Amino acid sequence: MRHDKAAMVIDLARRMAGSAEGLTLDDMARDLDVGRRTAERMRDAVLMLFPGAEEVSDPPTKRWRIRGGLSAFEQAPTTTELVELNRAALALRRADEPVRAAALESLERKIKSAVRSTTLNRLAPDLEALVRAETIAVQAGPRPTADESMLAAIRGAVLAERALGFIYSRPGAEARRRTVAPCGLMFGRANYLVAADLGTQKIQTFRLDRMSAVEALDQTARPPEGFDLAAFANRSFGIYQDDVEDVALHITAEGAAEARAWRWHPTQTLEDQPEGSVIVRFTASGMRELAWHLFTWGERVRILAPDRLKAVMADELAAAMRAHG
Repeated sequence: MRHDKAAMVIDLARRMAGSAEGLTLDDMARDLDVGRRTAERMRDAVLMLFPGAEEVSDPPTKRWRIRGGLSAFEQAPTTTELVELNRAALALRRADEPVRAAALESLERKIKSAVRSTTLNRLAPDLEALVRAETIAVQAGPRPTADESMLAAIRGAVLAERALGFIYSRPGAEARRRTVAPCGLMFGRANYLVAADLGTQKIQTFRLDRMSAVEALDQTARPPEGFDLAAFANRSFGIYQDDVEDVALHITAEGAAEARAWRWHPTQTLEDQPEGSVIVRFTASGMRELAWHLFTWGERVRILAPDRLKAVMADELAAAMRAHG
């Protein structure tokens, strides 16, 4: 479907208004998925239609931004956008994440309060109908929780580059006082603090529901130089971090269609086989979590590599057999 040019110009204006440092032509071309010449023409249209647009010198490049934001007319949300925001808040609420849910609910109220009443009245019937017509399936799994004071302490320590102190309790082990350099938070089936040991700079993960007495300390503590939280998270199949392995899985023809539509890992590649099966390859750590996931594929999957994943799967199968006679 061809994008409407006017809508793309407004979209570009919103992006320029939402960027404090401004956008380069390359940024515009990448964000809108167009060529550089098209990006130039769209930039010129924004400069003509929006008086607040300005050029910012940033040698060796140039940037453009719109200071002061856009008007309520140009920023009015769509019904779909409001539904998705409402749905995201509901998902967090059902996952027993009241603090994060409350933040999105507050944002939803602020957006609605900034919208003209005539526009809100026009959106309300469709919004109410879609909210009633869509819901979220409940999935079995852990219920990650973190109270507001804990999240505030962690986020404050990250922003101020301060050490974080807390008591950590693990099943079967004595509770210990820990002091670390906080690097960030990972939210998922369980919520984790990612932090560096102050002495060795080794990156570790700590479950938030096992932390207590959390406080930012009067001690400077920065993440290791060059540490990238997104890259760290992408390295593992799940949360657990161990040795990185080259994984190869053979999915039978019966499961090939599902495998092709599945997001296994950011590094994944798929190799179609003559008989209709597919080989999935990716590089990751977290073999135990991967083994747990492969249980759900039953006879449709065979582990080709690594041997460590085969061993972990065999151990998990043996444990399940012992538990069930």
